[in-house]
Amino acid sequence: MIDTICGLPTKHCRWRTAMPFGIRKISPLLAALTLMVTSVLTLAEETQTVATPRKQPPRLIVRGDDMGFSHSGNEALIRCFQEGIETSIEVLVPSPWFPEAARLLAENPKVDVGVHLALTSEWDNIKWRPLTEAASLKDPDGYFFPMIHRNQNYPNRALMEHEWRIDDIEKEFRAQIEMARKHIPRVSHLSGHMGCDHLNDDVKKLTRKLAKEYGLDIDPTDFGVKSVGLKGSRGTSEEKIASFIKLLESLEDETTSLFVEHPGLDSPELRGISHIGYENVAADRQGVTDMWTDERVRKLIGARGILLIGYRDLKKNADAK
Repeated sequence: MIDTICGLPTKHCRWRTAMPFGIRKISPLLAALTLMVTSVLTLAEETQTVATPRKQPPRLIVRGDDMGFSHSGNEALIRCFQEGIETSIEVLVPSPWFPEAARLLAENPKVDVGVHLALTSEWDNIKWRPLTEAASLKDPDGYFFPMIHRNQNYPNRALMEHEWRIDDIEKEFRAQIEMARKHIPRVSHLSGHMGCDHLNDDVKKLTRKLAKEYGLDIDPTDFGVKSVGLKGSRGTSEEKIASFIKLLESLEDETTSLFVEHPGLDSPELRGISHIGYENVAADRQGVTDMWTDERVRKLIGARGILLIGYRDLKKNADAK
C-alpha cells in the first residue's frame, strides 16, 4: 500500500505513525494552498513586469531645406531620403528647379513634404521672382530681395528696409501654397525660407491663418518639438559626421527633436552658386549629404532605437491619442 502523504509504501513511512492525525489529514490541503499562493504571486510579479511602461525612445525629424533652388540640390535631397535618414523635404515653389522637384517628389511618395514659403532670392548668380504682381516684394529688377534683414554686404537690399505690404505677402503666400498643392498634393505643412514667416507678429498670424485654412497646420512647437543642432565643428564632412553622432548620442527618451540642414552636391553647378559671406556652398552642402547618408550614423540610430519621423507623423500620433 502506498502512503498518500509521503508517496512511499506505508511500511517505510515510520514517521507517519508518530504524526498527529489532524496534521496528516491537512497536509495535502496545505500543499495545494501553498502551490496556489505561489502561483498567484508569480503571476502577479510577471504581470507587474509586463505592465511597466517602457520609455519611448527619442524621435527625430530630419528636415532637408531648399528643394528647387538647383539641380544638384534636388539630387542631394532625394539621395538623402533614399539612401540616408532624411524624413522631410521643404520645397521652394518660386525657384527655377521647382518643376523637377515636383516630379522627383511624385516619384518618392513616402517622403514628407513642406511648402517652404519664400520672400527672398539670396544667391548672386541665380534668381527667382514672386509668383504674383507683388510690387512691394520686388527689387528694381523684379526679383525678390536677397535678404530679409539689413545686411552690410547688401546695403538697401533687404526686404525689411523697404515698405512691404501685408496684402502682397498674403497673395504671394497663397499663390505658393496653391501651386505646391497643385503639383505635390500631399504637402503636409508650411515653413519659412530665411525666417520670412516670422517677419513680425502680423506675418506670424497670417502664416498660421493660412496653414489652418489649407489644412497645413502642423507647427512643431505645438507638439513640444525641440530644435537641435550639431554638437561640435562642422567644417569638413568628417567633422559634421562626428558632431552629428554626438547629437544623436545626446537625444533623450520621451523627446521629439527637429534637425534642419541643406543637402547638396559638390558639383560645378553648385560651385557657381553663392552669396557674400557664404562662398563654400558646394563643399558645405556636400558635407550635409555625406552626414545624412553615412553608415555610422545609420547604425547608431538603429542601435539607440531612435525613431525617424516626419511632420505628418506628429499629427497622426496626436490624433491617435
